[in-house]
Amino acid sequence: QVRLMESGGGLVQAGGSLRLSCAASGSIFSITAMGWYRQAPGNQRELVALMSSRGLSNYADSVKGRFTISRDFADNTVYLQMNDLKPEDTAVYYCSAKGVRDTVISNYRDFWGQGTQVTVSS
Repeated sequence: QVRLMESGGGLVQAGGSLRLSCAASGSIFSITAMGWYRQAPGNQRELVALMSSRGLSNYADSVKGRFTISRDFADNTVYLQMNDLKPEDTAVYYCSAKGVRDTVISNYRDFWGQGTQVTVSS
């Protein structure tokens, strides 16, 4: 089983910054992609940023230029640096690990973290 441990959420004023971290632990041979999704009350969960095992990243249009995703491939950790935060960024942020294998021949599985609250006050 794979576990994703998130940290770094909190309350910040508009224009401020936060850095989220997520570490994957357990039986891991490879991870295809790691990243972050978010869900605000009444909304569907949406992609924020995702980075592949090759270091390719993609972002939601709403966060481009403000958020930066990075990965420590050796430690199976993903980070999200969030700058110039806006009240509309308020949501629960979920870490995602996609295409996880515990051996070279095992099936691919996806995992979610428990979520961390980010609140941006105006």
